[in-house]
Amino acid sequence: MNIILFGAPGAGKGTQSSILIERKKMSQISTGDLFRAAIKNKTELGLQAQSYMDKGELVPDSIVIGMVEEVLKKNTGSIILDGFPRTVNQAEALDGLLKKLQVKIGKAIFLEVPYQALLSRLTGRRVCKSCGTVYHIESKPSAKADICDSCGGDVVQRNDDKEDVIANRLKTYEEFTMPLKNYYKKTGLYVEVDGNRDTENVYMSISALIS
Repeated sequence: MNIILFGAPGAGKGTQSSILIERKKMSQISTGDLFRAAIKNKTELGLQAQSYMDKGELVPDSIVIGMVEEVLKKNTGSIILDGFPRTVNQAEALDGLLKKLQVKIGKAIFLEVPYQALLSRLTGRRVCKSCGTVYHIESKPSAKADICDSCGGDVVQRNDDKEDVIANRLKTYEEFTMPLKNYYKKTGLYVEVDGNRDTENVYMSISALIS
């Protein structure tokens, strides 16, 4: 089954996607990963995306959809659309693309997590500057403070994980992305999962929905 997995920043989309990839052998389509790969490989769409990102502007939906189309054409197994679509306009464009490629989405799964829990998860996140390993000061601290267990690099808090920035990100999410809930409720694909639990319990709920 192909699924859309969405929720606020810090809801656990990446964590659950990783488990689904490992246990269910699904493939993940994350727009962040698509951007990085396309820019690194200097594809036509990647260069177009970079021109917007360098100016601090949002990448137009047409470019994002183009990148998603390139991946969907090559994919043969079940997919997870992680954090995409982000807006109703993107959802409508995605529906057109899926119809064109004769690909169906089985569920649009929303990870519901309270605001304060999201704030705690995101402001407590730390990242290794060298290898990118992610830690959390409460749930997954490094063995030695500020030193990566994997490579010995510096573990730091990213600027976009600071409280004032996080608050703004969550506000922006609420404004632009939450209407997706209503959009997918109308299609009958919408399902809500309590994401404010331990990782395994959240996974079991998702697994039951897609089995």
